[in-house]
Amino acid sequence: MKNVMVKEVMIPLDEYTTISGEQSLYDAMLVLEDALKAVKATCGEGHRAVLVFDDKGEIVGKLSHLDVLRAMEPKYFEVGDGSPMSLGLSRFGLSPKFMKGLLEQFSLWDKPLKDIAKKTSRIKVKDVMYTPSAGEYVDEEATLDEGVHQLLLGQHQSLLVTRGEGHKVVGILRLGDVFVKAVELIREEKGE
Repeated sequence: MKNVMVKEVMIPLDEYTTISGEQSLYDAMLVLEDALKAVKATCGEGHRAVLVFDDKGEIVGKLSHLDVLRAMEPKYFEVGDGSPMSLGLSRFGLSPKFMKGLLEQFSLWDKPLKDIAKKTSRIKVKDVMYTPSAGEYVDEEATLDEGVHQLLLGQHQSLLVTRGEGHKVVGILRLGDVFVKAVELIREEKGE
């Protein structure tokens, strides 16, 4: 994959769903729903996240289905240290019984969905979005090998693709699209 560049596999920013950080969580839910239904992507139906822009139009974060559901029940931030990584507790071999105990101990989802849903109009996207770390950006001129390396080491589902010295975000490199490209390249190599 050394001869394939990130820019050949990425989805350009103008083809990806975006939302303002100032919009409500409810607005984001509707945008995510539309993106999931309407956009035929190379690795499946629709986008699984939206990119969030600030008041200058710069991409500053991502908002996924998981982020939305977590924001609907803010007590999840009381579990662990509040970071998204601390919530992936099942990775550490914790039993379903223990996980259910957390649900009860922290009174997660103890209010009717109607009450939680009312909050979605008051919560701003910028307050619940995921802000990528430095390791979640890749230059469009990087080889796909470099992109795969970052995806694997960071266990990321996607990377934001940048251009030039200003590191302006110009697209997104998704794990699913990289997988599809890898299969395509292997098929070519095998002569299929």
